[in-house]
Amino acid sequence: MKAGRKNLRRACSEGAVTLAEGEGFMQVLALRGSNLIEVMDAKGVKSLALFPAKFHKSFWIKKGNFVVVDASGRDQALESGSKIACVVSQVLFHDQVRAMEKSEEWPDIFKSTPKEILEARTHERTTPQIEEEPDSDEDDDLPPLEANTNRHRPFEPDTDSDSGSDS
Repeated sequence: MKAGRKNLRRACSEGAVTLAEGEGFMQVLALRGSNLIEVMDAKGVKSLALFPAKFHKSFWIKKGNFVVVDASGRDQALESGSKIACVVSQVLFHDQVRAMEKSEEWPDIFKSTPKEILEARTHERTTPQIEEEPDSDEDDDLPPLEANTNRHRPFEPDTDSDSGSDS
């Protein structure tokens, strides 16, 4: 194992996360591919961040994870026309996030749990459907079944009684 990856793991195993000047907590909104991720800061501003190659095969992130981002040159990058505004400097693990939520440094916008957000979104989606169709008990809100084209039906030969009745 290279020393760089060992130091990355050691830095992430530390419980307390300290922010340097120009760094901040951000939540991952989407993975854009090609080492780019879409993040949202504490003010709700969305931007693109670079996920450095040194984190590859060491840390995996997904939608909803939290990262520490160096956004010191963010304004200058946006003014110059660059789409990438910041660089990920650390990936936060579940235990680190839980510890940081109890501290005063953690932004209020991130204090709500993902379960509460998902429940609110699903409630918004299901409420209009219930109001539109209150009498739809027959299908229990299931999509209609489609014919299975992968299964071949055996050939059913016509009987003489069927063909004789047509004449």
